[in-house]
Amino acid sequence: MDTARTSKSVAWRTSTYTREGNCVQIAELEARVIGIRDSKDPDGPYLPLSQAVLATLLTQIKAGVLGL
Repeated sequence: MDTARTSKSVAWRTSTYTREGNCVQIAELEARVIGIRDSKDPDGPYLPLSQAVLATLLTQIKAGVLGL
């Protein structure tokens, strides 16, 4: 997976439900690759995930499978 685009060269999005700056941001890093990062650390690391993996993760979180 090529994640050569830096976190500063993409448009990071934040949920409109965010309060007090405690949130996760997402951005499209490249075709079918989504980046996830902490809004409190915009210059810090980010996690690149394929759209398929992200969809599975969100489904499992919503279903309570992961115990989060």
